[in-house]
Amino acid sequence: MTFQGEKNERPDYDQIIQDIADYVMRDDIASPEAMETARYCLMDTLGCGVLALRFPECTKHLGPLVEGTVVPNGARVPGTQLRLDPVKAAWDIGCIIRWLDYNDTWLAAEWGHPSDNLGGILATADYLSQIRRAQGKAPLTMDDVLLAMVKAHEIQGVLALENSFNRVGLCHVLLVRVATTAVVTQLMGGTREQIMAAVSHAWVDGSALRTYRHAPNAGSRKSWAAGDATSRGVRLADIALRGEMGIPAVLTTPQWGFYDVAFSHTNKDLKQKPTEQRQFSLPRRYGSYVMENILFKLNFPAEFHAQTACEAAVTLHEAVKDRIDDITKIELTTHESAIRIISKQGTLANPADRDHCLQYMTAVPLLFGELNAEHYEDAFHAANPAIDTLREKMHITENADYTQAYHDPDKRAIANAVQVFFNDGTATEKVEVLYPVGHRRRREEGIEVLKSKFTQNLATRFPSQRCKQIEQLCQSPSQLANTGVDDFMALWVI
Repeated sequence: MTFQGEKNERPDYDQIIQDIADYVMRDDIASPEAMETARYCLMDTLGCGVLALRFPECTKHLGPLVEGTVVPNGARVPGTQLRLDPVKAAWDIGCIIRWLDYNDTWLAAEWGHPSDNLGGILATADYLSQIRRAQGKAPLTMDDVLLAMVKAHEIQGVLALENSFNRVGLCHVLLVRVATTAVVTQLMGGTREQIMAAVSHAWVDGSALRTYRHAPNAGSRKSWAAGDATSRGVRLADIALRGEMGIPAVLTTPQWGFYDVAFSHTNKDLKQKPTEQRQFSLPRRYGSYVMENILFKLNFPAEFHAQTACEAAVTLHEAVKDRIDDITKIELTTHESAIRIISKQGTLANPADRDHCLQYMTAVPLLFGELNAEHYEDAFHAANPAIDTLREKMHITENADYTQAYHDPDKRAIANAVQVFFNDGTATEKVEVLYPVGHRRRREEGIEVLKSKFTQNLATRFPSQRCKQIEQLCQSPSQLANTGVDDFMALWVI
């Protein structure tokens, strides 16, 4: 029997990769609204990171891999005295940003948190700026950082619009890796060829299982997975800048490419045939749409599909707080994604399990009128058995209109409604919240909450005078834009 060898003609880079490279090389893509929103995103994201430093389970991950390592011009980790190589600094910044599940969110066919990319962007920009300053050159400015944020948000968010990685068991952090790799390679001065090479390696790393986000395996990896992904983006950018070749057809190669290996599972919901290869669908060109429409978590450190349920529960608190023992049933009406991702019954094993449980995140504000990070801790949960009692009384149903509005690109609603019923046959009003306070449709209201949240978070780590310095700079758009990244990062050292 005679066998023919595989055809070995090196192809052009996949079009998806070429488009990403062409996009990140442009400097004219960000609308004024996107740049303004990026500034608020910077504030909110770093504030979330500073707040996370209160939790030892987070801080145990921080610092050099080898104790005592000294890195000349090392990148700073906000809220600490750490100066690290940019890869580990990106890991640490990404870890603190994501730890409390309190930074921004993007919801579409795939979910995720595009500000996770700030770990790689800031670490790289700080390191490069110090190197440039030492060479007598001008540092990168915070305007460069804000533009990179817009680009990273856009890459991650547009890839998520119609491509459901979770449906095939993959985690959204793979999009953090891709987006960080692209923008960081450009920040480091990479050519189009080098950007494409780096991004191709990010897709090779692609199979990131999301099992640690779901019962029965939900755990704290979800709090550092994005830090791991954004740091990997920095590492891959460095590899490409050293001249490493790329893998041009990493997505489309039959049998060995990403589409065939990781994106072609048969899935009835996707109406696939068993042998059908799925490819990415990109319904819009890269611009600044994602940053303009980003969702901020402003009142509750909770998985975003539950934000409006928490808001409804807070509204009902006064009506139920003195009648907890009389509750017979709680009806929670929601959208399909919330049911699939965060609706849980049974024992919740740890804080990471609780902050991804729709019932838990609704029960706490019904009982206490608020929900904060401490409410997920083991000691708090153990001291309040009423939480699990209320969970058992919850009935979860889907509202098809909520689901449709969730996927509508002109609405992007994240709706929930809560109603509580009592032994005597009475009931509270049904409180429906279609859009959370962090939604673009409530942006003016939300920005005031964001500023207050930022102030409170800074105060957990810095003395009042430093807080004022940081706040004044961040709320002065032109001054911030022209500030060197190294000077900005110096303000965040304790």
